[in-house]
Amino acid sequence: MINGKEAMVEEFVLHRIGTEGAPSILSDYSAVLQGLEEQEFLRKLFLRPFSTLVQTNEFAVVEGEKDNLLQQLCAKVEKGKDLVGVSRAMAKHLIDVAANYEVRTGDFFVVRFHAVEMGGAQYDGVGLYKFDDKDVFLESRAEADKIAMQLKRGLGGRKPDQALLVLFTPLAHTLFVIDDKPQTGFWQQGFIGLQPKKDHVYSTNNVLEMTKHFITDQLPQDYEIPKADQIDLLNRSVQFFKENTEFDRERFAQEVFQTDAVIDSFQRYGDRYQEERHVDLQDNFAISSDAVKKQARVFKSVLKLDKNFHIYIHGDRNKIEQGVDENGRKFYKIYYEQEL
Repeated sequence: MINGKEAMVEEFVLHRIGTEGAPSILSDYSAVLQGLEEQEFLRKLFLRPFSTLVQTNEFAVVEGEKDNLLQQLCAKVEKGKDLVGVSRAMAKHLIDVAANYEVRTGDFFVVRFHAVEMGGAQYDGVGLYKFDDKDVFLESRAEADKIAMQLKRGLGGRKPDQALLVLFTPLAHTLFVIDDKPQTGFWQQGFIGLQPKKDHVYSTNNVLEMTKHFITDQLPQDYEIPKADQIDLLNRSVQFFKENTEFDRERFAQEVFQTDAVIDSFQRYGDRYQEERHVDLQDNFAISSDAVKKQARVFKSVLKLDKNFHIYIHGDRNKIEQGVDENGRKFYKIYYEQEL
């Protein structure tokens, strides 16, 4: 995840992107705000929206073609080129792309960053932001012996409608994306041109996703398995990722699934999964703790019994017994040491 608490907003440029006949206005100057209060505000406006994002991306590689236009422009920022000139080229690119989509008029910021933290390391970078709307706020000021008030529009707590943070990581830039309308293809495909970055975040996400599908979809087809046992396997899978810093597919399968038949089924399913979904499942990789935290939320540990009860299972499977009484009623027996 992104940590911008120690980052510096070195300078930024604001352009106005016009659509549907509205004129575009391209600035010929940049702004530099170095005060502590100003920097805190800029970090909140430009970096905080990325603080919860986990998915990493990179510029898409098209075989036989050069880097795409935006990738070339970001490389110029990395080399220290004049931000005003580069940002004007980015704005023109955005205007050209917007002509092919239904895009609203809005403000377009290009921001140069220093020392943005990701994964314990700091990187310089560039951010691109499109705001379609502004917040309404009440401004008050003292004038002689009176207080004057006025409603104004501006940016502050509003999240950008679309945004791109490019960190200048070695070998290939790392991209984080915000897009309120991903289905249109305007921002991610038309303007940026991106693809998932095949790093440890990518690997962690895909293996966890594959494991969840195996336990909930494939395993019940291969074996008659109680729902409580499925939940136990989901919990053990997540626990493995939480307790280890490195993933090894063989070790993971042994510790989670334990029996040879289920392990073989898991391995076969993994091979088929990556072929059908066109993903690359690595056998060994460093585990992304941020990706684990986010994925763990969708690993449901809830046992739903008719419409009467929901049982949350987080721990020892041996403390739950399943059975049927003499009247044919199904039941779960739960053992515990203390009521919290």
